Amino acid sequence: MRGGGRVTGGHRIATIPGDGIGVDVTAEAVGVLDAVLPGIEWTEFDWSCENYLRTGAMMPADAPELLAGFDAILLGAVGFPGVPDHVSLWGLLIPLRRAFGQYVNLRPVRLLPGTESALRDRTADDLDILIVRENSEGEYSAIGGMHNPGRPDEFVLQESVFTRVGCERIIRYAFERAAERNGRLCSATKSNGLLHSMPYWDSIFERIAAEYPQVSTRQLHVDALAAEIVLHPDRLDVIVGSNLFGDILSDLAAAVTGGLGLAPSGNINPDRTAPSMFEAVHGSAPDIAGQGIANPVAQILAGAMLLEHLGEQHAAAAVDRAVCDVLREGRIRTPDLGGTATTGDLGSAIAHRAAELADLFERPASSR
Repeated sequence: MRGGGRVTGGHRIATIPGDGIGVDVTAEAVGVLDAVLPGIEWTEFDWSCENYLRTGAMMPADAPELLAGFDAILLGAVGFPGVPDHVSLWGLLIPLRRAFGQYVNLRPVRLLPGTESALRDRTADDLDILIVRENSEGEYSAIGGMHNPGRPDEFVLQESVFTRVGCERIIRYAFERAAERNGRLCSATKSNGLLHSMPYWDSIFERIAAEYPQVSTRQLHVDALAAEIVLHPDRLDVIVGSNLFGDILSDLAAAVTGGLGLAPSGNINPDRTAPSMFEAVHGSAPDIAGQGIANPVAQILAGAMLLEHLGEQHAAAAVDRAVCDVLREGRIRTPDLGGTATTGDLGSAIAHRAAELADLFERPASSR
């Protein structure tokens, strides 16, 4: 405990560093969280594609039981050459999302200080979007299969699942977040092409919209919405979409706001009946793993989301502001941001600044 007299954390947090740069950036995020909230009890699990190659499984069968008692989970990226992406995704991330009722995938995308958008003449005021993605059903379904394999009439079926409960809860969550922000919500649809699922989604969106007269709404086909993100991002505040649409749109939005190395996300259980899980949007980038050049900002900001979810508002604010301060100063930047700093250099700079801010935030105003 430092001079500001801050209370230590006491939270139990599981980490799954995963593969590639997931290991590198998770270590930095842990260091930053320890700097602002001493006393966190960390437990690391080495579940990964390398574990799959050794054992035939991404994680043990009892993984949900092992994680259930933790307050939150910090997940690194998963993916490694030689392991198909569908194996790594369905072997770890999707089962945990569903086991823990993490039906909200929350992806804030914004232009951070000291960074540049891929869009010309856009400022931070233009690029601040919250994407609410349905995270447990929709197009990401295991229902389907291959038929007549190896024959000329071979075909596959891939079914989507849109339940009333699933659609209502994610859309209502998005309306609540829009009401807390600027009161604007856009729904991603494709009802002109998907005959059953999207008209059903639209009908639920319209019905719930009647409960929130203070929120202005739009429904845009997903292709038109992708163009809107590029051409008129300032018109967007909160976007709600199905599992597939939300995934694609959030990566696009992150790309135009500076890159995937800056974008965090949270897999949220809003009912808090099980731990929520936080991760960077980016992948494992095995081509640069272990070289000390990965940008840890997205994972550190995922850590800030984790702290906020646990009710540690001051600590979360200190981390967020520390990231902004260090990036604004511009002295320490990883190669993707045009600098020569290492992953550890940037992580350490953010941790040092976050610790200073945490003391300030906790100290009575009269003594600052």
